[in-house]
Amino acid sequence: MLSSSAQRVQDALAEKGFSLQVVELPDTTRTAQEAADAIGCTAGQIAKSLIFKGKESGRAVLVIASGDNRVDTKKIAAALGEPIGKANASFVREETGFVIGGVPPVGHRQPLPTFIDQDLQQYEEIWAAAGTPFAVFRLTPAELVEIAPGRVMEVKE
Repeated sequence: MLSSSAQRVQDALAEKGFSLQVVELPDTTRTAQEAADAIGCTAGQIAKSLIFKGKESGRAVLVIASGDNRVDTKKIAAALGEPIGKANASFVREETGFVIGGVPPVGHRQPLPTFIDQDLQQYEEIWAAAGTPFAVFRLTPAELVEIAPGRVMEVKE
């Protein structure tokens, strides 16, 4: 049985018509490297969901980046049309309903402006967080773009 946050992600995937399976692991997947170690894949195959805050609008912005990459906030700001800054843990939880280290690409409280790292497209399969620092699910880059509609672009520094 899944924890309530992981179940919310499983339900969100099902609502979108996907039979992707959320799994909870004994080891933490809070960071991309921890997730890769727990799963047995490369850090680049981890689709990490990062929340930023629009400096003018105050809205949450989702960037789904390859686990190997650091996000270039200037590139995201240019695509979004406003500067962005870091979001603190309470803002992330309030806006998405999930804790940092477990933010999934789906199931947020409301739709978010979303930017997807083009580097994820090179992999046959990728893994994303599923609501807790111990829950993940496997998917393809094409499925990611379907479940988290956003702009695929270069996001790395």
